[in-house]
Amino acid sequence: QVQLVESGGGLVQAGGSLTLSCAASGRTFSSYTMGWFRQAPGKERDFVVAIDSSGGVTYFGDSAKGRFTISRDLAKNTVHLQMSRLKPDDTAVYYCAASLLGSKVTTKVIDYDYWGQGTQVTVSS
Repeated sequence: QVQLVESGGGLVQAGGSLTLSCAASGRTFSSYTMGWFRQAPGKERDFVVAIDSSGGVTYFGDSAKGRFTISRDLAKNTVHLQMSRLKPDDTAVYYCAASLLGSKVTTKVIDYDYWGQGTQVTVSS
């Protein structure tokens, strides 16, 4: 069982930066692939980026390439999403998720077993 709590959301102007954090509880955090997804009003939940259990493999969705980075701190059971050059289209609720696949990076919502409550990111133009 893993509990995930996101933080760091807020209001930022276009072109600005924001860092989201996801704190995980549970002794098996290092076994999980961790992902970030986002969901805008009236839209499906979309993949943003994921990192495998070792932290050595990452995969970025098209919306994140070149602008976002992901990192994980195994000692602190946290995952960070650094977002830069933000656009109004990045406005959404951002969710942290954990997948038991561990060594495999996956972009599919269905592959993730645990989810945080989400944190709102609003980018003003």
